[in-house]
Amino acid sequence: MAEIFPFRAYRYNLERVKLADVVTQPYDKITPAMQAHYAAASPYNLIAVEKGKPAPSDTAADNVYTRAEMALEQWVRDGVMVRDERPGIYAYFQEYAIPGTTERRTRKGFIALGRVEDYAARVIFRHEQTLSGPKADRLELLRHTRTHTGQIFMLYADPQRRIDAVIDEVARQSPPAEARDEYGVIHRLWPVFDPRKIEEIAGAMSSQKLVIADGHHRYETSLAYRDECRKKSGGDRDAAYEKSMMTFVNTHGEGLLILPTHRLVANLPSFDIASFRNKISSVFEEEDYAFGSDSARGVAYERFRSDLQRAGENGCALGMYAGGAFTLLRLRGDADLAKLMPKVGAAQRKLDVVLLHRLLLEDGLGITAAAVTAEQNITYEREMGAALDAVDRNRAQICFLLNPVGVDRVMEIALAGEVMPQKSTDFYPKLLSGLTLYRLD
Repeated sequence: MAEIFPFRAYRYNLERVKLADVVTQPYDKITPAMQAHYAAASPYNLIAVEKGKPAPSDTAADNVYTRAEMALEQWVRDGVMVRDERPGIYAYFQEYAIPGTTERRTRKGFIALGRVEDYAARVIFRHEQTLSGPKADRLELLRHTRTHTGQIFMLYADPQRRIDAVIDEVARQSPPAEARDEYGVIHRLWPVFDPRKIEEIAGAMSSQKLVIADGHHRYETSLAYRDECRKKSGGDRDAAYEKSMMTFVNTHGEGLLILPTHRLVANLPSFDIASFRNKISSVFEEEDYAFGSDSARGVAYERFRSDLQRAGENGCALGMYAGGAFTLLRLRGDADLAKLMPKVGAAQRKLDVVLLHRLLLEDGLGITAAAVTAEQNITYEREMGAALDAVDRNRAQICFLLNPVGVDRVMEIALAGEVMPQKSTDFYPKLLSGLTLYRLD
């Protein structure tokens, strides 16, 4: 089953830098504006390594990857980044407010090395497909820096919460390294060097199967790099490249939150809402929440949002917004999903997002799976209000609104060897890059 290992992490020297000034969000969440902000925050910000800026004058000898390598080497030489003297694991807590509310939670996990396993070994499972572009970029960066800077977010299931008890004890014993990110999330880190605690955690993890929550591209980059190194060296299961840096979070722990990601549809040449509604009426029951004024809209929206959530607790429920009305879609009791989606597994047929993609986007609107992957007609939005605004401002023709997927359902799909559509899950908050680094040299 799962193998985890302590390691001597490289960490920022907090006598030289402020932690909040040097860490970043995961590379795939970094916008150009965020990139500029990070670069301005500190000359030692990880952005120089994690996502450097290409230049027109780049060459094979001078490019984003070679500059990342040089920056990292310089920081180590200058003592900006130092290596822990002893191998450890790292308790990692994130305190956050649920977006759109004042309710605060704390998600608890720990950072360690995990053995990189082929999916066929059935130790590590994915729940999403990956794209080739991001993996090629991450692989080239890893080749140059030989360093893992970001976290692969792994889920495990421990109802007894044995590991949670250990890291809670660690957190009570000493002050953490701490950083508040741009979303107001407070990230806290405690090193765990006690061999007995490390052995206890490793023992509890040894019976676990792991599901990738976030970081599928980073994980598959680690697989590709491992395979490259095996070809060169002949293979050594104790080699540094056989492991990758991961954050492990218990599905039965506190603070685990998955947000929905809503779908916006645009640029369909012959979109007609009445025709679309008629096409889907044999599969879905429709309930409209119409409004004729701004004040009535607010009341209708609150009723719709509340009903969407309640309906989702009892079965399939989707929302849509177009034509001046909110609409709640419930799966008809006589709908034969096995007949409608014969190539989709039974577990996936329970997922709202799968019904959305297969029955509404593909069958109802003619948007193929390839078009979804290429984002030709589909864009994504976390905030429901922003999705509605896109329709109101004619930046989208229609939007589809989702309830969040439960973590138990994610585990069920992944452990069955199946994958979900793109952007089915949004685990919040994200894991910061730069809290710990794993160098392979």
